[in-house]
Amino acid sequence: MSEIALQEKEEELKRKGTLKKLSSKFGPLIGLFLLCAILSILSENFATVNNLMNVARQSSINAILALGMLLPILTSGIDLSVGSILGISIMIMGVFAVKMKLGAIVGILVCIGVGLLCGWLNGILLTKLKLPHPFISTLGMMNVARGIALIVTAAAPISGFPVAVQFVGNEFVGPIPVSFLLVLVLYIGFHYFLTKTATGRYIYAIGGNKEAARLSGINVNKVLVLVYSISGLMAGIAGLVLVGRVNSAFPLAGLGYELDAIAACIIGGASFFGGVGTVWGTLIGALIIAVLRNGLNLLNVPADFQMTVIGIVIIAAVYVDVLRQRGAKKNK
Repeated sequence: MSEIALQEKEEELKRKGTLKKLSSKFGPLIGLFLLCAILSILSENFATVNNLMNVARQSSINAILALGMLLPILTSGIDLSVGSILGISIMIMGVFAVKMKLGAIVGILVCIGVGLLCGWLNGILLTKLKLPHPFISTLGMMNVARGIALIVTAAAPISGFPVAVQFVGNEFVGPIPVSFLLVLVLYIGFHYFLTKTATGRYIYAIGGNKEAARLSGINVNKVLVLVYSISGLMAGIAGLVLVGRVNSAFPLAGLGYELDAIAACIIGGASFFGGVGTVWGTLIGALIIAVLRNGLNLLNVPADFQMTVIGIVIIAAVYVDVLRQRGAKKNK
């Protein structure tokens, strides 16, 4: 083969590599824009300011849960308990803020504190009991937290929360929901945490190769406890947003929310294999799910068909992740 032909082949390979990187980096964003464009054509009500702000508001709870979920997934783990942690957090907040009338500040602190405590317990169960996989510890916590949420108030809902508790989930700054502004603040903070701090780099390193991270001097157990604590904390904050929206706490709140949170991470480019994923990709994943649900509602698609469509999207996203991992192994 001539030198010119070799150079052309190298350039072609470089172009293909660049295209792969761009598609991997901006694929979810392009998908979101295409989805919005299609729904704008199919429904004249989709692209209105009111509807788009409604999508932003609807996406807030899942976006916050998915942000917490991203950290376990980056460490090649998972947290199946976030929906149940949300449920127990708001029920115990209801007991303190409404039943015991201790006020909004106490209620908010209790809600966040319960979420943090449950997440910390997940991390302790995983690291100190040396359970084989976070699937086990978080599955157990999912059932324990849901059971306690039902026991606390004999499965009865609690309503009539103070106005301050409802603020985040119910107020607007102009047309923009406060809950979505909170999402943006949290995502900016997490972006800095994961990209600019040593702990953030440790999280990616553990997902890439846990044993190599351990041998390099990283305290893997300490980082994992922090990761699951933050995931629980985000579930507590998401609970505050939910209570603000509906002015009620009910023990089955958050049922199945962990699935949407996982889906947002994977659709946004995170990998179940660990070490791959970004904060902004996760936000795009949460927005894709919210836009898809909103668009299907506007098109009067029945709820059971909506579940089917979203399930197909999740399977497709996971399959893309598998193909990406195969490609990475071949390149090695």
